[in-house]
Amino acid sequence: MTTATVSPVSVGLTQSEYAEIVRRLGRDPSPLELQLFGVMWSEHCGYKHSRLTLQLLPSEGPRLLQGPGENAGVMDIGGGWGVAFKMESHNHPSAVDPYNGAATGVGGIIRDVLSMGARPIALLDSLRFGSLDDPRARAQANGVVRGIAGYGNCIGVPTVGGELLTDSGYRGNPLVNVACLGLVRRDHLARSRAGGPGSAVVYAGARTGRDGIGGAAFASEELNAQRDDRAAVQLGDPFAGKLLIEATLEALATGQVTAVQDMGAAGLTCAASEMAARGGVGMVIDLDAVPLREASMRPEEILRSESQERMLLVVRPGSERAVVEIFHRWGLQAAGIGSVIEEPELRIFHRGTVVVSLPPYALAEAPAYRPAACEPIGLAARWALDESALSTVDAQNALLRLLAHPDVASKRAVFQQYDYSVQVRTVVGPGAADAAVLRVIESPPKGVALAVDGNGRVCALDPYRGARLAVAEVTAGLACVGAVPLGITDCLNFGNPEDPEVFWTFRQAVAGIADACRALRVPVVGGNVSFYNESPEGPIPPTPVVAAVGLIDDVTVACGAAFQESGSAVVLLGRSEPRLAGSLFLKQMHGLACGRPEDVDFDLHGRTLTVLREAIARGWLQSAHDCSDGGLAVALAECAIGRGIGADFTLPDSGRADAALFGEAPSRIVVSLAESHLADFRDLAAAREVPFVLLGRTGGDALRITVADVRVIDAPISELAQAHDALAEIFQ
Repeated sequence: MTTATVSPVSVGLTQSEYAEIVRRLGRDPSPLELQLFGVMWSEHCGYKHSRLTLQLLPSEGPRLLQGPGENAGVMDIGGGWGVAFKMESHNHPSAVDPYNGAATGVGGIIRDVLSMGARPIALLDSLRFGSLDDPRARAQANGVVRGIAGYGNCIGVPTVGGELLTDSGYRGNPLVNVACLGLVRRDHLARSRAGGPGSAVVYAGARTGRDGIGGAAFASEELNAQRDDRAAVQLGDPFAGKLLIEATLEALATGQVTAVQDMGAAGLTCAASEMAARGGVGMVIDLDAVPLREASMRPEEILRSESQERMLLVVRPGSERAVVEIFHRWGLQAAGIGSVIEEPELRIFHRGTVVVSLPPYALAEAPAYRPAACEPIGLAARWALDESALSTVDAQNALLRLLAHPDVASKRAVFQQYDYSVQVRTVVGPGAADAAVLRVIESPPKGVALAVDGNGRVCALDPYRGARLAVAEVTAGLACVGAVPLGITDCLNFGNPEDPEVFWTFRQAVAGIADACRALRVPVVGGNVSFYNESPEGPIPPTPVVAAVGLIDDVTVACGAAFQESGSAVVLLGRSEPRLAGSLFLKQMHGLACGRPEDVDFDLHGRTLTVLREAIARGWLQSAHDCSDGGLAVALAECAIGRGIGADFTLPDSGRADAALFGEAPSRIVVSLAESHLADFRDLAAAREVPFVLLGRTGGDALRITVADVRVIDAPISELAQAHDALAEIFQ
């Protein structure tokens, strides 16, 4: 697109938005300026359809050092240290180019955390694909996993956990959400607010190229099978990314850098306008000083490029040369490209001519809308479920099929592609527990835990309850390793917000997250909204994903999910009334996606997690595992498969054997412990009024389950393990 052919519609703006631009500027924008408004007022950068709704989310907490509004949230973990935490999506790029889309998603979220002055120490991923029986979805899944591994492994940041789920609704539009955790000294916390007129504006990192131009706008549109958008997909260099981490941290340690931001979505345009707007100042930028890969690049290409591994810094007067030299010493490009000015004006030069001159806020503050919303037609009708009409299925066959389903199956074949032990912080790695655990080497024996959760199948039936359930499950995952939640970040993946039914589901999901976090007194420290996740095949299921970070006082007591020895007692802690509504069993065995999912009683949930954490801290528990997809039978099988230890159980009779085995409900934890601690554990649960059911004991080489005096499952652990490893054939 040349500047001569620019119109509001061609850059994704409406006529009313064009009128607002004219009002803010007091004149018509130039063709180049209009292109900049197109990327900055895109949904991906401007959050224009979500910003007002996101105000529902609680963002205050006693350990909060930095909430929403910066590149990442930061929480205090004591001892002078904080953790920076953020989640982002790279859905559209990963649909077009799975490897590079996923790789650059990892690189981008790492730089967001780095921008807070934090050293990135861990990654999580949350992935959604179509049925893996579909060659297209299988190719996407393999490409995405290789992209995450290729970038994360090379840059030296461990991928310590995640989730992978499938549904036909993601076939045309997979989801790739990535979270990063960083460690920062409280007194070294960086921000992106430019200040100090006369300060230098320094470009650092890789050269600017033509890759990723228009990426932000591309991510704000529906995918179209007739278009080839590969040019909008960025290309990453993890080795340069590793150098950028070290050089940026060294530059920040000098105390001469007063503000820093990643040049991610919308590139230099976004970084310069947002940094200036946050500080209430202006900037003068000379595009001739920007390091380029190709000398022939036009101003709009330089400003909109999303080339990776680039940062923009504001440096104290007189220190520009010393900071530039740090990046040069690490083999990176760096140059002073402008200065901060007191007048709130973003003034950009190219070949001696002013090509952009406007207030930074005009670009950085997109208009905010309240879209129309209405409940999807027929949603309430889908809540009806006549369980008496369901045919009887063989319980053992059902268990094997559920264990082999991608939502449940072991992700070992995926995690083996990730280097999850680099940096030697990992105490509990991916798949070993419901949350990953990292030691804080700088403040022993302290540790942090990370977990991620989301369920589009449930949210499609009830987005409010589904979002609440995601918060419940992610906090339960933290509690299963003994961690207290510090904060949550989210990635909200939905279709077109201009569709009233889509926006209704979005608003309901945000309200669900907000109410759940308030009930648990956990702040939402930041996050990401990804709209327009639609393809010619239709919109994706509404998929709010939440990631949580927790604090462990002593990592040596952290629990895993697997039974540890024979002769242990196994207890179901928490609720014991599961339902088939919305369950994976109902969909997999009966082909039904119906019934209203169970809501969360957060008073009981909080008490259950408190009992669990106290028991882990006292050293009573050998294992702990949350019941989620597939219900209690699947959870028990997973605990047994972990170390090949069988068990004999009698489940509470809920009136239906299939509901007792495979029904789903929140706030249910399976734990194992020595008989010597059983009475104390029962007393602790009773004191908190938390339901406690002794299910049986471990031992042998088979999983045996009885319901209503009938042995319904008697399966060798080896057979269960073989089914559970179904993904090994897909991820070679």
